[in-house]
Amino acid sequence: MKIIILGASQVGGSLAEILASEGHDVTLVDINDAKLNEFQDRLDIRIVQGHCAYPRVLSEAGADSAEILIAVSSVDEVNMVACQVAHSLYRTPTKIARIRSPEYFVREDLFGKENLPIDVFISPEGRVAQSIQNLITHPGSLEVFDFSQGRVKLVGVKPYYGGPLLGKSIKMLHDYLPGMGVRIVAIFRDDKAIPLSLNTEIELGDKVYFVTASENVDVVISALRRVEEPYKHLMIAGGGNIGMRLATMMESEYHVKVIERSHQRCQFIANELTNSVVLCGDVCDKELLINENIEYHDVFCAVTNDDEDNIISCLQAKRLGARQVIALITKTAYIDLIEGSPINITLSPQQSTIASILTHVRQGDIVRVHSLRRGASEALEAVAHGDYKNSKLVGRTLEEVKLPPGAYIGGIVRGEEVLVIDSNTVIECEDHVILFVAEKKSIHDIERLFQVSPGFF
Repeated sequence: MKIIILGASQVGGSLAEILASEGHDVTLVDINDAKLNEFQDRLDIRIVQGHCAYPRVLSEAGADSAEILIAVSSVDEVNMVACQVAHSLYRTPTKIARIRSPEYFVREDLFGKENLPIDVFISPEGRVAQSIQNLITHPGSLEVFDFSQGRVKLVGVKPYYGGPLLGKSIKMLHDYLPGMGVRIVAIFRDDKAIPLSLNTEIELGDKVYFVTASENVDVVISALRRVEEPYKHLMIAGGGNIGMRLATMMESEYHVKVIERSHQRCQFIANELTNSVVLCGDVCDKELLINENIEYHDVFCAVTNDDEDNIISCLQAKRLGARQVIALITKTAYIDLIEGSPINITLSPQQSTIASILTHVRQGDIVRVHSLRRGASEALEAVAHGDYKNSKLVGRTLEEVKLPPGAYIGGIVRGEEVLVIDSNTVIECEDHVILFVAEKKSIHDIERLFQVSPGFF
């Protein structure tokens, strides 16, 4: 597939690396020549230097023959204009744009073929806020990913003392929660995926990923670690787009405080929020945290646009008694450095953006992709089509489906129903199948699995 990526930022560069490794014909465009040369030195891609929205530059990049244009420059307006130019002059079939400012989403009819011809717009702030909301809603979880419009969730958790099934086999989980429809799809031990069977035992230090219907999540978590009290008090460090969006989502059910450095921004947030306390100050200020009784807060969430402030404020909050701390980190090197630190959870907006884009790049009818373990693994939701003759899935039991090593089916949604599945469950046409893929090298095998014979259409 011929793909043009506009913007050689961390997202654009990472995306170019992923897509090039999968055999796509990738062209990377940026105004910064030094950035481009850095990527060309280590990737098998083509580069074009120039302004991402200029017709001449898009022409040189091959917009007239590209199948997908992905605009992820640092400026919303450049991304939108680039999509318009690609549509008007070159009829590029699929145009994807990253748009950060919430101001562009006030009118639902702004985007579309008759107006701004953007086929898919990515809002990383929205996905990050949703991820944090999931983590707060399910105490004890480390990662929570939605599938099938929120009906099914993939959850990552570390078993802990007090969990009834610590040291027990996967089979015991099914016996302990009969009829609940939970499936463990991965166990990482010492950062490596281990083969799964019903006799696989869950050990202290493991990271366990399971799939279940959304209403079952907390029950399953309580089987793997001691039951945690629901969160009530939330402090958000940073009143930018993510912080404000998160506060808006949470303030009706939680006691929310927002810390923001800019006085002008504080006034704006205070006018927009209805049930939150807005504090003007430095998120790293120890005295401010003490005065606001940080030790009584269940979650401290640092989402400023400065990685260092997020890390320092989280370490400070944890040391002062916050129960759970979450840090937004954009630089991969920092994530490696704070591994094993008191910071409970780190989130990457880049990974959220990349996962959103991959949903529209993958072959087959893929409707949702989540990137895990810093891009090393993927979880996806795909729709099965065809019949027994021209599909490798439809009409077959889960036991008959030939999955690549490290890939497991975690759930099936049929219409509005989340099925309780086992090895004898038969996949039907139009089923939404949720899979976990431990190694990205297996993605092509999964894509081929969901493709039907040409004669079907």
